[in-house]
Amino acid sequence: MKIIEVTDSKSAKEFILVNVLMNQHNPNYIRPLDNEVNDVFNPEKNKLFKYGNVKRWILKDDTGKLIGRIAAFTNLKYINKGTTFATGGVGYFDCIDDQAAANLLLDKAKKYLQEQGMDAMDGPINFGDRDKNWGLMVEGFDKEPVYGMSFNPDYYQKLFETYGFKNYYNQYFYAMNVDDELPARFPERHAKFKSKPDYQARHCEIKNLEKYANDFATVYNAAWAQHGENKEITKEQVMKLFNTMKPIMDERMIWFAYYKEEPIAMFINIPDVNQYFKYFNGKMGLLQKLHLLWMKKTGQCKKLTGLAFGVVPKYQALGIDSFMIYECALLIQGKGWYESYEMGWAGDWNPKMINIYKSLGGTQSRRMVTYRYIFDENKYPFERHPEMEYK
Repeated sequence: MKIIEVTDSKSAKEFILVNVLMNQHNPNYIRPLDNEVNDVFNPEKNKLFKYGNVKRWILKDDTGKLIGRIAAFTNLKYINKGTTFATGGVGYFDCIDDQAAANLLLDKAKKYLQEQGMDAMDGPINFGDRDKNWGLMVEGFDKEPVYGMSFNPDYYQKLFETYGFKNYYNQYFYAMNVDDELPARFPERHAKFKSKPDYQARHCEIKNLEKYANDFATVYNAAWAQHGENKEITKEQVMKLFNTMKPIMDERMIWFAYYKEEPIAMFINIPDVNQYFKYFNGKMGLLQKLHLLWMKKTGQCKKLTGLAFGVVPKYQALGIDSFMIYECALLIQGKGWYESYEMGWAGDWNPKMINIYKSLGGTQSRRMVTYRYIFDENKYPFERHPEMEYK
């Protein structure tokens, strides 16, 4: 076997191809867009190069056949509550069902991270935000992945755990049918707030995106930035995200709640664009864009996925989330626009979010695992991710 560092366009194409080869026998696999994978490793596209470094490798057998890949990276912005030692990341791992091959890849990543001064490595994670390519799938192979979700053969769990990785935290996904009746407390709480004119829930209007970008930043920074693992976000960053989403955005699925016009909660959902991308074989040129627009116009995507949810702390536990979600349900249920809804992952260290998913009537649809491997456990004993503290 031979490990080759990715340094040119040929090896970069092979790096992408490994993922296709390892998953080709699962009919539920959807190939990620090639340009999105390449952008992760492009300093001009990925802002995290300002805070870290990355290397990636492919693995070939003695006949030159592609049998594996891996990336390793450092990121000064990568923070986990309770972790006091330098932790790097490994990701984009793919490999044949052979422990020796997996060990060769993981050893290469470990050696690189040690040279960078790291004391541990988490993986498989992304050299980017946690909403994409985060965690190893261990349950849910019988369903198509939603956009941004990692997808891998089931034997990868054995490869990671045999190497010595330990379960740092579980990532749970929950799903439901769009037309499922919500529990009784939802209409009850909705009626309570609907009778108070100071409270309102409205969906986004694309013509006023800048206003909703500001509302998103306000709620996000109050609801999430306080927890230490999330940094504050600016209106400009949100506007950039919204502009990226604009071609596939459905304004009826993006909701905000207000008290006297002050944004206090948000419920952000988008069509699962993997239902478009699965026809594109990793490409996104002019023909694919036209195809996507046609599918969107004709309502071809029947799946929704959750992007963000949050309530300003002052208004938590009042039922404002039920008011907002039920207002959304009144608009979309029974229309046939969408059939299924899968929520973004929640870590086992965030029981409040998991309880919110369950309160909607959602059932667990998948489980991913973020693993941790500490290079010297005598120096830094392994501990699971601590539970989130709520203020």
